[in-house]
Amino acid sequence: MLNTIWIVMILAGVITGILTGRMGEVSDAVLESCVNSVNLVIAMLGSMCLWSGMMKVAQKGGLVNNLAKLLKGIFRFLFPGIPKDHSANGAIAMSISADLLGLGNAATPLGIMAMKELSDVNKNSTVASNAMVMFGVVNAACIQLIPSTVLIIRQQAGSTEPSSVIPCIWVASLISLVSGIAAAKLLEKFNFSKG
Repeated sequence: MLNTIWIVMILAGVITGILTGRMGEVSDAVLESCVNSVNLVIAMLGSMCLWSGMMKVAQKGGLVNNLAKLLKGIFRFLFPGIPKDHSANGAIAMSISADLLGLGNAATPLGIMAMKELSDVNKNSTVASNAMVMFGVVNAACIQLIPSTVLIIRQQAGSTEPSSVIPCIWVASLISLVSGIAAAKLLEKFNFSKG
């Protein structure tokens, strides 16, 4: 569906450029966007490598396990079906840590790893467990203390104060997190797998 939306938008831009006689401006914008996207990717690559490496060091140094122990009470409430010392707790803690640092792209492989661990707890059932659904909600809400990706994009776009949006990001992500958790907790009381 998303591919269709992109194709329609691109075709609409090209057709509008042809009809208005501004095809030169359309092609200039396309070429400029290509250059800007490459520059943005290179700038983000450095940040992603830095924070991904930090997460690996934190994992090997035991910081992730300590974070999992620190969040034990919250995990008990959010994921009551996960055994106390299961590796899923550490995987979830790593994914949440990456989200807290605003590393959406680096958090993706960690989220996949956590979901695999949760699938093991769920005995690889084809139906998602409540813990899997809750993790999806928490991961999608993506509460961020340091929204590094947004800050990099704002800086690359020429913002004089890239960090001015941080309070708005905190409020928006906190509201989405609380709303998502409330909805997931409410809906987990129903059994939708009956068909």
